[in-house]
This record gives sequence, C-alpha cells and structure tokens, in this order.
Amino acid sequence: MFLKYCSVSLKLSVILLLMTSAGFSSASTPSKRVPAEWEPQEAIWIQWPGRYEKVFEPAFAKIASIIVEYETLHILHHNKSIIEEARSAISRAGGNPDHPNINWHRIANDSAWMRDNGPVYVIEDGAMRIQNWEFNAWGGGFGADIPFRHDNNIPDAIGELTGLPVDHIDIVHERGNLEFNGTDTVILNWSTIGDPGRNPGYTIEQATSDMQRHFGVSKVIFIEGIPEGDRTRGHIDGIARFINRHTVVIPQCTGRSLCQPGDGRDSLIFDNAARVIAEAGFNVVRDPIEGAVSYKGVRYDTNYMNWLVGNGFVIAVGFDNPETDNAARQRIRSYFPDREIHIIEMLGSWHSGGGIHCHTNDQPAMSTINFRPE
Repeated sequence: MFLKYCSVSLKLSVILLLMTSAGFSSASTPSKRVPAEWEPQEAIWIQWPGRYEKVFEPAFAKIASIIVEYETLHILHHNKSIIEEARSAISRAGGNPDHPNINWHRIANDSAWMRDNGPVYVIEDGAMRIQNWEFNAWGGGFGADIPFRHDNNIPDAIGELTGLPVDHIDIVHERGNLEFNGTDTVILNWSTIGDPGRNPGYTIEQATSDMQRHFGVSKVIFIEGIPEGDRTRGHIDGIARFINRHTVVIPQCTGRSLCQPGDGRDSLIFDNAARVIAEAGFNVVRDPIEGAVSYKGVRYDTNYMNWLVGNGFVIAVGFDNPETDNAARQRIRSYFPDREIHIIEMLGSWHSGGGIHCHTNDQPAMSTINFRPE
C-alpha cells in the first residue's frame, strides 16, 4: 500500500449502534447474509505483485504454495512478464506453478491488495451475488498518485469469470474494514468508512442503514480510532476478528510491545474496541502483542491479527521472530483447533501497510447458500 509511516492523530471514542431491520432478528434466518470467513470456500483470489511491489513476491510464492494444498487459487496477473516472474517465484519457493488448483487469469490490475478492491460475496434470496463497492485507493491515504482504475473494475471481471451477478454500491469502502460473523453482525471502523477522502459528508446513521441493507445484518458495531502509522485509517482486520459467531479476538498491548498498556494510543483503541464489543454481547479474547521487530529502520509491534482463514488452514503474518511467531502459532491454533496453522514472514508487506488478509480475497463455496448457522 505504498506506506511511508508517519504519526497519525488518534480518534479515541468508540461508537456502538445496534438496530434491528424490519422483519429480521438475530433469531431468524436472514434472506441476505455474508458468509463468515471460516465457512467453506470455493476459492481464494490474489493479484500478483507488479514491478513496484516486487518485495512481496517471495511471500506470495510461499502463500500460493500453501493455499493450493487446500483449495483452488485464482491468480490475476497484469501482463505476460508478471506471470513469468510469478511462475519462477513459485518454483523457487518449492511450489508448482502448474498445480491443478492454480488458475491463472490475465486481468489488468493496479496493486496486490485484493482484499480491499475485490468483491464482497453476499447470499441473497437463495443465490450468491457479488457486490462491487467503489475503490479509490484508500481515500488517497498512500498518495494522490496511486493508480486504482483497474482495481476498481476487478469485481466486475470476477463476476464475468464466475458467472455471478454483480451489484454496484456507490459507497467507497474496502472489504478489509468489514468483519462478519456469518449471521447477524458486522464490525467495522468508522474512521475508515467515514473518512472524508472516501465518503465526504457521510454520517454514521447513513452507514448503519447501508450496512443493514446491503449485508442483511441487524447489528452494526462501529469502533473508532487510527492505530499509529495506519494509513488505511484503521481497517478492522488488524483490530477485531471473529473466530466464531460469538467470539472476537482483539490485540492487547503489553510491557513488551511498542504500544504500552494505558498509554493513550493504540492501547486505548484496542481496549475501547474490546469494551464496546463485549457490551454488544460478544465474548472477547485479548491477543497479547509480545514483542517488536525492526525492518528498514522502522520498529513494528508483532500484531498477528491480519490472518487468513481457509479450508482447513490459517495463514498469519510472520515477523521473523521465532519467539513471538511460535507463541502466535499456538494461540491461533487455540482459536482454530480444526485447522493447520502457517506463519509466513511478510515484513515487506507489513512495511507497506498490510499482511496476508489484505492480499487475499476469499470466495465462499456455493454450499454456503443453504448453510444455516446454529
């Protein structure tokens, strides 16, 4: 995401809005819903890094080699040279670029952050549909010169490839700021969707109504605050993650992290998010940040929240720190005991503003259409 880290002023309030749509309650089966990430998946999609994002390529090659052992992987590439480089990188990582679970697609794209410009998949009235929300390269948070025209068209291209109908939503937002429990709730950061660089004049009341209408949820939980250096303006996938319908994991600053307990910065954002989500009736688990690492002259907390859940596996960002990586592996295994856990060193991505979840876009399996969560 072309990140140059800088100090960011923090909004420290947290907002919770709970509203019930007409004819729908958390006890009923919704006519529209977004499947949770841990439900069965049809495939995972990625956009292979271009020339200005080459530092991501070794991690992408490892990630691709893992995913194809569990499910289908669709790789979008911008041109012939990129696919040749991608195939070579996968081979160097010990993978097989001709693996039967890999599907290559030459589709123009601008960046390697497909979580944000890719589709949102929604089940509505017994059918799977794609939503194409507007994408403007994070409200200009990484510079006014960042291209995004091709990325903004990716959901339409995927609709053509999959045969799924596409609905256009005239709101600028990214899927990395949407966390669903698969039934009645979405959690998101108001600091992102309410950003004037994305949606000038937009209000929380409008956002609440839009979330309910487009996703079929009855509970819309807003947190607020921008973690230090986060130029996405606080995507939720680094702050609060559902691990089942009723449980949310949130980071916790410790004496070993850059953010310190009660220091009035990231700690307050995380603590307030935990409080509001607990008050909404969810179980909250705090995931300790147990260290910090240096990369290219910048120090980063070892925050492992930006994980990807797939069919039988979880991949989390690694920080090239065996102590914290191994401890995180054990914690994530406790969150997802029926899945294999992989930790991939991705400091190049982290330095640029994100991790494995930001780079991937998961497509729910068609079987989720008839799935009825307990």
